[in-house]
Amino acid sequence: MSTPDPTPGIPPAWAAMLRQMLGPQADEVIAEIAEHGLQGPDGEPIDLAELASRMGLPEDPAAVQAMVSQMQQVLASGTGPINTDLTHDLARQTAAAEGDPSVTDTERRAVVDALGVAELWLDQATDLPACGGPVRAWSRSEWVEQTLPRWRTLAEPVAGSVSAELARVIGEQHMPEEMGDLAGAMAPMMRQLGSAVFGLQLGQAVGTLSREVLGTTDIGVPLLPGPGTALLPRNVTEFAEGLDVPPDEVRLFLALREAAHARLFTHVGWLQGHLLGVVDAYARGVAIDVDALEDAVRSIDPTDPQGIADALSGGVFAMATSPAQQAALLRLETLLALIEGWVDHVTSVAAEAHLPHTAALRETMRRRRAAGGPAEDIFATLVGLELRPRRSRDAATLWATLAEEGGAAAREAVWDHPDLLPTAEDLDDPTGYRARREAAEADNADLDRALAEIFGQGDEGKRGES
Repeated sequence: MSTPDPTPGIPPAWAAMLRQMLGPQADEVIAEIAEHGLQGPDGEPIDLAELASRMGLPEDPAAVQAMVSQMQQVLASGTGPINTDLTHDLARQTAAAEGDPSVTDTERRAVVDALGVAELWLDQATDLPACGGPVRAWSRSEWVEQTLPRWRTLAEPVAGSVSAELARVIGEQHMPEEMGDLAGAMAPMMRQLGSAVFGLQLGQAVGTLSREVLGTTDIGVPLLPGPGTALLPRNVTEFAEGLDVPPDEVRLFLALREAAHARLFTHVGWLQGHLLGVVDAYARGVAIDVDALEDAVRSIDPTDPQGIADALSGGVFAMATSPAQQAALLRLETLLALIEGWVDHVTSVAAEAHLPHTAALRETMRRRRAAGGPAEDIFATLVGLELRPRRSRDAATLWATLAEEGGAAAREAVWDHPDLLPTAEDLDDPTGYRARREAAEADNADLDRALAEIFGQGDEGKRGES
């Protein structure tokens, strides 16, 4: 005697999927479908078997349950616009993909010694004191662990909008119109899918960067929450292998750059917040290219987050076309150039009396920062943001000019307040910056005197009337 079908009129694959996705609520939904059927927008009955075929559902209920269960496990590992668990796990895996041995005692001592010497040399080149934080030598995985919170902060302004738009597009392209009610029920899962995809992309980018970076300040944005310096011995060694310069000299030069960055961000109290604010302002205005997004996910499997992440690797962001975005991008590029230019100039001043290959190393780092690398390209496609100091040479010339005219104190005084920072116009004409600044200060002084006279006369008039 055959067992009666517990879901008459509903293909077993559909029943399995609904139970896996809706849990205890599935029986009520299944019973209603079995009793009344489903109708499309045109009022015609929906053929669920044909619909399952269009959606690519397996016929075997167990296979459907396994497929949905696997997807749920992936999506349940994190919340918010970025699935941070996926980001962390993939970043660590990518960092260790080529092997990631622990830092040896010998490597650690070499890094500590180099950064100690760098601080002594920088004392002769800048009035900004040492940052005073810990000195560390990290493996690639340690770099990932320590810097990942800052990467999430940089990515979050666009992660929410990308995840939401991705969920909408996937829902529209892979959930038939007839299933509008079910699509609504699956909306939270689709948002989790968008979060997972973004998390995978961010993890891939950070993990790839860990194989290229030399310290904590390679991209110009401080990646640590407080003072401190660090180098990655393995990456430094691999970087030096491609140069015709003694490894110890390369390490010292990189230590100078790392320590100079740390001094700047530690003792210019407003700089870190100001830079991150400029980055945030630009990122929040980035527009999504909906057409590119739709084309990227048109033929993907919606149950495969990694496949979706790969499909989006070409980027889904429109160019900055609005005046506000163009202005924000100009501010960001100028500020990054000023930071890199100052570090470039101060490092050169500190190194030239001690390191014979200073000029060659300086040029190598300039080209490296200007060109970026594969990992920086990944980050640019991920958040629509290129962290490259395109005008660092002009900025270095400006800082050198200020030091020649007024010494290190005059150069460092420009960092006293964001209003004093040179503009893009000043990078066009570095030698004229000081004259323009003095003229502006004279104009401000004249305005202050005029206002004082006006308010002073007003006070005298009131006293006379009384």
